[in-house]
Amino acid sequence: MQNNGRSGILLMILTMFVFASQDGISRHLASTYNAQLVVMVRYWFFAIFVLWFTGRSEGGVKAVASSPVMGLQILRGVVLAVEIWVAILSFTYMGLIASHAIFACYPLMIAALSGPILGEQVGWRRWMAIGIGFVGLLIVLEPGAGVFSIAAVLPFISALLFAVYGLLNRYVARTDGTNTSFFWTGTVGAALATVVGIWSWENMSRPDWLWMAILCISGALGHWLLIKCYELAEASVLQPFAYFHLVFVTLIGITIFGETVSLQIALGSGMVITAGLFTLWRKGLKTRPLQEL
Repeated sequence: MQNNGRSGILLMILTMFVFASQDGISRHLASTYNAQLVVMVRYWFFAIFVLWFTGRSEGGVKAVASSPVMGLQILRGVVLAVEIWVAILSFTYMGLIASHAIFACYPLMIAALSGPILGEQVGWRRWMAIGIGFVGLLIVLEPGAGVFSIAAVLPFISALLFAVYGLLNRYVARTDGTNTSFFWTGTVGAALATVVGIWSWENMSRPDWLWMAILCISGALGHWLLIKCYELAEASVLQPFAYFHLVFVTLIGITIFGETVSLQIALGSGMVITAGLFTLWRKGLKTRPLQEL
């Protein structure tokens, strides 16, 4: 593990740009083709990349795939694949900006669920921040208007699934290395996406196949960059900069898809992000002091 905070932060910002671009391409494709097809082809490339990557590791695929918590690794892969599918549906029905304004609450969900699932202690200050964050979420959802619509529920489900995925990552990290988790993420996701998506095959135009290729490459690149980020710096230093994802998505939504930022989205997402940053800061104080950059 290296300790290069500045390089890690810059790489994290680049990673968030890649992920935001990936979301924009997903929205474009899902507006013409079904989400199952988009997820399936994306996972095919991801699985090929994972197999190539792990095949070059010491001991090969067999050694990397070995895990004492294989059931949880498979569950992780299933949860992430479903989360990606739900997220793409959300982009189609709600747009990028509104979807990510709601999705930004996932760190708060992780904090709230870390106690009952992982046995981590969550103090009253973080519980207060979680409460404020969810008030911000309700502002984004506009109670009485769209809160009970399926479209509004989709990004919330996506955030919940991603929070569960994050907690499962913490749990399996107690026994498995990054390469093992990476392997099961790609292969399980590809298997599930194929079983579901093969029945929804559609012929794509040549330009859209080019966009699909970019989506696949950016997906693998994004995961590789994220791994590299955590090799360069501590998670507690990097995590606040993950909110650049929302910044880049907002820019893409406005400039490419003609979306707008309403007052309740700006206010609500600001409350969610502030509460999320506070919970990350409090968690850092509970574990160990942040190292100087």
